[in-house]
Amino acid sequence: MSKYPVSPLATDLPTLPPVRGVRLASIEAGLRYSGRLDLTLMEFAPSTTVAGVFTKNKCPGAPIDWCRNILKHGKARGVLINAGIANVFTGKAGFDAVKYSAQAAAKAIGCSSEEIYVASTGVIGEQLPYQKIIDAMPTLYQQLDENQWKESAQAILTTDTFAKGYSITTKIGNETVTIQGIAKGSGMIAPDMATMLAFVTTDAKLPASLLQALLSEKVKTTFNAITVDSDTSTSDTLLVFATGVANNTEITDINDPLLQDFAQAFETTLKELALLVIKDGEGVSKLIEITVKGAVNDDSAFKIGMAIGNSPLVKTAITGEDANWGRVVMAVGKAGEPANRDTLSVAIGDIWVAHEGGVLTDYDRNKVNQHMKAETIKIKVNLNLGQGSATVWSCNLTKGYIDINGSYLRS
Repeated sequence: MSKYPVSPLATDLPTLPPVRGVRLASIEAGLRYSGRLDLTLMEFAPSTTVAGVFTKNKCPGAPIDWCRNILKHGKARGVLINAGIANVFTGKAGFDAVKYSAQAAAKAIGCSSEEIYVASTGVIGEQLPYQKIIDAMPTLYQQLDENQWKESAQAILTTDTFAKGYSITTKIGNETVTIQGIAKGSGMIAPDMATMLAFVTTDAKLPASLLQALLSEKVKTTFNAITVDSDTSTSDTLLVFATGVANNTEITDINDPLLQDFAQAFETTLKELALLVIKDGEGVSKLIEITVKGAVNDDSAFKIGMAIGNSPLVKTAITGEDANWGRVVMAVGKAGEPANRDTLSVAIGDIWVAHEGGVLTDYDRNKVNQHMKAETIKIKVNLNLGQGSATVWSCNLTKGYIDINGSYLRS
C-alpha cells in the first residue's frame, strides 16, 4: 500500500463473494517491496474464455506482448500478477521473465503456458527477479481459494492508497450470473488504459469472440474515458474472464436480447472500477465530471472533453476552488476540434455561467462557489454545433501529485 495519505475520495472495498470457477491467492514474494503482498495468481475453470484490451503506448512491457500474442486463442486457465516492477524496457530478460513465470504457473495448474496471462505494474527499467516467482509458485498454488479477493485487490497496488473492487449480479435468461472485478491505478492514467491493471471475472458462459466485442464496445465509455495526467502507461491491461460454469443459454450475437441485462451490468462494472481509479488519482482531492454536448459528432465531443480534463490550468483552478470558466473555454479552443466561441455555453454544476459566446451577468455566483467546494465538480459544455456528446472523468492537480512522482523511484 502507498506510503502517502489515503485519498479523501477513497471508498471501502465492498464484499467480494466467490465467483464460480475462480480461485485466487496472493503472497509476499519480495520482488521489490518488503512486508506486503506483491504476487497474485488467479486460477480459472477449464471452460474459461478471455477477452482483453491493452495499452496503445508504443513502448509496452513484455507482459503486454505476451498477452497480446496468446489472446487469439481465446482460452485462459490463469493470470499471474506482480506489483513493484513493471517489467518494461528490460529486453530479452524481460521476455524470459514472462515466459518462465508463465511456465511455472502452467505447471502448477496443469495447462499450457499459452493459457496463462501475465501482468506487471511498478517501476520501469528494473529487471524482474522471476526466479523468486518460480520459487514461490508451489506455495502460491497451494493457497488458492475462492475467498481471497480482498487479499488480491490489495496485492496488485503500487502508489494506490486504497484497494478497488466491484461486484454485481444479473441474469442471462433465467440464469443468475455474477460479474466481479478488481483494479489498480493511481497515476500515469489516460485513455486507452494506463498504468492500470483491471481483472474482471464472470461465471457466465460466453464465447471469446462475443466477450471481446462486448469489452471493446464498453471500454470506450468507461476506462477509456478517464484521465489523471494524460500519460498513457506502458503496462495497462484490462482482462475479462468468463468461466462458463453458469448454465445460461448460449449466446453468440452481441445484439441478442438475452444479453441486454448482462451488457448493462458489465458496463456498470467497468465504469465503477474506472471511477475508483480516478478517485485514487495521485494527490487527488476532487473528482471532475465533464459533459460535452452539441459537438459535430461523439468523437469530437470526447476529444474536447479530454482536452478540458487534461488541462493543468483547469485542474489547478479546481484545486483552488476557483470557478474559472475562462479556462474551460481555452481548453475547448485548444482541442483542435470544431468549435465556435459565439455558440459556446459553459456550466459549472447545474448553473450556466456563459451562454453562446458571452458571460451571463446574473448567474448565482454563491451557488457556483458552493459547488466548487464539493468533492465532485461537474463541468458542462454545449457547443451548439451538432448532436455529438460525451462524458469523461478527470481529477484535480495538487502538490501531492508532484510529491509522489518526484520521489517514485525511491519509494
